[in-house]
Amino acid sequence: MFWPFCMSAMKKTRPELLAPAGDWPSLRAAVKAGADSVYFGVSGINMRHLAANFDVLEIGKVMETLKGHKVKGYLTLNTLISDKDIPKVKKILKAAKAAGVDAIILWDMAVLSLARKTGIPIHISTQASVANIEALSLYASLGASRVVLARECTLRDIQKIIRQKKERQIACEIEAFVHGAMCVSISGRCFLSLYSFNQSANQGKCFQPCRRKFQIRDVDGESEYILAEDHILSPRDLCAISFIDQLIDAGIDSFKIEGRMRAPEYIRVVTSCYNQAIDLSLKGKLGIGKKKALEKELAKVYNRGFSSGFYWGQPSEAVSRGLEHSYEKIYLGEVTRFFKKIQVAEVRLRSGGLKKGDSLLFVGPTTGAEVTRAEELQCEHAYVNQVQKGAAVGIKLPFPVKPKDKVFLWREKIR
Repeated sequence: MFWPFCMSAMKKTRPELLAPAGDWPSLRAAVKAGADSVYFGVSGINMRHLAANFDVLEIGKVMETLKGHKVKGYLTLNTLISDKDIPKVKKILKAAKAAGVDAIILWDMAVLSLARKTGIPIHISTQASVANIEALSLYASLGASRVVLARECTLRDIQKIIRQKKERQIACEIEAFVHGAMCVSISGRCFLSLYSFNQSANQGKCFQPCRRKFQIRDVDGESEYILAEDHILSPRDLCAISFIDQLIDAGIDSFKIEGRMRAPEYIRVVTSCYNQAIDLSLKGKLGIGKKKALEKELAKVYNRGFSSGFYWGQPSEAVSRGLEHSYEKIYLGEVTRFFKKIQVAEVRLRSGGLKKGDSLLFVGPTTGAEVTRAEELQCEHAYVNQVQKGAAVGIKLPFPVKPKDKVFLWREKIR
């Protein structure tokens, strides 16, 4: 009868918050927003081939940057591997070992074998579709220190796997997705992109034809219709913020955010929101009101509407109606100079004007993604309330920026 009280009184372990990085601005944004670890890919062999990605020669710099902020770095090598890819895999693993990469995310047995020989910790990708204790046990016996469970697992499935893992004393961590895009196909095994564009989703080259509106036409060609209300093959995005405390209670070791192809401001907002949610939950302060406020903040950045995914069973109302983010970024120009002593950036407005009080988004390889309000504007050494396209304007900032950083107007989306 006292068991529920005892459970609530037990000290909870803070799960790792794992954020994506498809380029340098996103990596910086993830670190600044409170990520415990970051996963990234190198060009050619990972499941986000169309992201900017990093060059193999940059792995050392990436890890140096992450370690300087006490953040772990995981390298993705989780695509299909053919014989011709093996030399490149070996080269990447050698560079990863030298750079001190904390783990390789993989699922191909060749990559697993090579990673074991290299001595780099192994994380099994969600591409392996692990959804039961026997599969997890096998991968653990092969040297995996973590398994990213299949996205089709329910919370009950995960709780059962974790319970069995403890009973059988299997030394293997559990990772699960908490936010981001979901695929209409089972664990991403889809041939639509290959069929339509000769670009394989299973090699990280998905052109995402499922995200489009579709047009249907009768065989006689006399009538046609646009399926405009719903994008019939495009699922909503996963958002677990409303039940994040239950995922913490389940004992999941790492919470993963999807999004290596998404913009730096997306990484900043999503990572920050989940970081806050985890901290508040562990303090017993994550109430319904705060959850709703965080979900509203998440809705500002790129999304297709939100869903609880498979956590409560087969998704209902999971079809997207298109992009539903409530904020948008409008390109204004770029930073030309930054005066460190007075914290003022000179910005050349190349596309549109700027008014005092506008919210601005600064994006750059070192800056990451930072948002502030333009409280002070100077033009030709005079304070002004408005500046037109083509002008150079001085803007007081609460953070440093770099020349060539891109500057955007960050505003509520005009419907």
